[in-house]
Amino acid sequence: MAPEKLSLEWQTLQNQFDSYEKYSLVIKLVAVLLTALALLTQLPALIAMALLGVLWLQDGIWKTFQGRFEQRLLQIEAEIRESGTTIDCQFNSAYQAQAKSGGALIGEYIKQSLRPTVMFPYIVLEGLVVVVAVYQSLY
Repeated sequence: MAPEKLSLEWQTLQNQFDSYEKYSLVIKLVAVLLTALALLTQLPALIAMALLGVLWLQDGIWKTFQGRFEQRLLQIEAEIRESGTTIDCQFNSAYQAQAKSGGALIGEYIKQSLRPTVMFPYIVLEGLVVVVAVYQSLY
């Protein structure tokens, strides 16, 4: 494919890749709001933690979808680099792409969920729910 067409595809996919990051932040904000609502309504801790766990895993799945864009972006970057006509569109070349399925895909979901940038609000929110639940059980 011509470098110009590859560059256009790269720009389109890179914009989509970046939008996934925004949606990941929306999932995190929903988790924060859910935690606040759960604490205000005294929702049982196990239910609140389960709901947060679902959002956490959903965030990991979302990041996995984002990773699929990254794989294609890396392929495009390699093709552009091999064409020798430009050094543009190389933002994602530092990452390696690997296709996964079945158990490996579930492992990838979990791996993405355990990344600090995905995990951050969930650990704090889960901890907050536990602290409030323990406090309420004592008083």
